[in-house]
Amino acid sequence: MRRLAVSLGAVAIGVGIILVGLLVSSPLPRARLLDGYLLFVGGLVMVGLVQATRAAGGHVEVSPYELALRRRGPRTGRPPELERLEREVALAASSSFYLHFRLRPILREIAAHRLEAGRGADLDAGSPETRAALGEELWEIVRPDRKPPDDRLAPGLRLPRLRTAVEMLEQL
Repeated sequence: MRRLAVSLGAVAIGVGIILVGLLVSSPLPRARLLDGYLLFVGGLVMVGLVQATRAAGGHVEVSPYELALRRRGPRTGRPPELERLEREVALAASSSFYLHFRLRPILREIAAHRLEAGRGADLDAGSPETRAALGEELWEIVRPDRKPPDDRLAPGLRLPRLRTAVEMLEQL
């Protein structure tokens, strides 16, 4: 610390000697030269203060800030969206309520997008071509006039039937 102060002081004195030479021999305004010198000395003081603060803080290998900036590797787990969708499927298999209000909107969105992009058809129009493209299993789930279940605790869609519906979505 003391060594740093001595070296910064030596730099300030060296620049001060150059400043005196400029004041005597240069036609530059003295006030500007002095302002520049004071600014330079202020910068040296700041360097000294930063070094002193760093030395007083102890020796830390990596700061928490630097740790936060590091790139994290790719996740090895499964994507959260996939896990959420798996839960929706499991709930839809166990309850007609979840099938209608949770899984059905997802399937409708996918079906509507695939029909529009691939065939230029509208899901809500309910044309015979749309029904044929979707298949009976999928159409029964996503049809626009499907009523909510009367019995919320009734069993939902069995997995083999849901698999058939998803396969039809993939074929669109």
